[in-house]
Amino acid sequence: MIRCFILPVLILIAIGAYSQSLSSADVKQVKDIAYAIPDDDTLQTLNLVLPEAGHDFPLLIWIGGGAWSYGNKNIEMDLARQFARKGVAVASVGTRLSPATWRDSSYNTGVKHPAHAQDVAAAVKWLYDHAGQYGFDRNNLFVGGYSSGGHLAALIGLDSSYLTKEGLSPRLLKGIIPISGTYDIANYHEVLLNSDRPELAELHVEAVFGSEEEDFIRASPVHYLTHLSIPMLLMSDNNMYNYAKRFEEKIRETEFREMQVVYAYNLSHGALWRDLSFADESIYRSLILDFIAKHVGQS
Repeated sequence: MIRCFILPVLILIAIGAYSQSLSSADVKQVKDIAYAIPDDDTLQTLNLVLPEAGHDFPLLIWIGGGAWSYGNKNIEMDLARQFARKGVAVASVGTRLSPATWRDSSYNTGVKHPAHAQDVAAAVKWLYDHAGQYGFDRNNLFVGGYSSGGHLAALIGLDSSYLTKEGLSPRLLKGIIPISGTYDIANYHEVLLNSDRPELAELHVEAVFGSEEEDFIRASPVHYLTHLSIPMLLMSDNNMYNYAKRFEEKIRETEFREMQVVYAYNLSHGALWRDLSFADESIYRSLILDFIAKHVGQS
């Protein structure tokens, strides 16, 4: 029996281990901005973190982890401040959530895919339209995320239908930065079915995406590789290595060359997130900053 690694487990450990946030005195923050219409769902909100001085910053649109079921945009604020201190504005995006009764019986209501991805696309549209108001450059937008957020970042960047429906060109994104996600939902479902907790295939994956093969295909970034054009930085911890490697190999088959791949072999799922969020000096954060700097202004 395979002992599987489920997306959310170590992120919860990481959050619990770090209750003391970094100072926000040297950045500007605007919290709980509604990006959807109607604007009565508090989950469909985002936080903006901006460098203290200057304007026309590149913007990293960031989706945190949480198994598509209990993410919280506020938990990502330390990470956002780290990037803002280096001149990159960050939008920490919240989305509607799916049920997660496998974790807590009270988490028994919520949405299914594609609602989460639709929310991210709506947030991109709002940010594009309001860039001038907040001082970031709408012509230098990047999308990234961690764990389930990494999946959503890849999906938004590769399946053009989400941004097109919002009246946006998919090419407006300068780069995609998926970190420690899973990118082939059918494979993820199969791994869980053959694991020591097979019930999670239904309670976790099917609760988010549905139970049919076509549901998994539509939700999988690995099935949108025909017309690759947006540069990608693919990063993974050691727990999620197999999922990222599978994705990397599929992309390599297309001979797409605008991809960098980084494996943090010495860091677990929670440890890489902690490194990005709290480390005074992080090589992985530096690699993201270098990727953004390389692709700013490219057409």
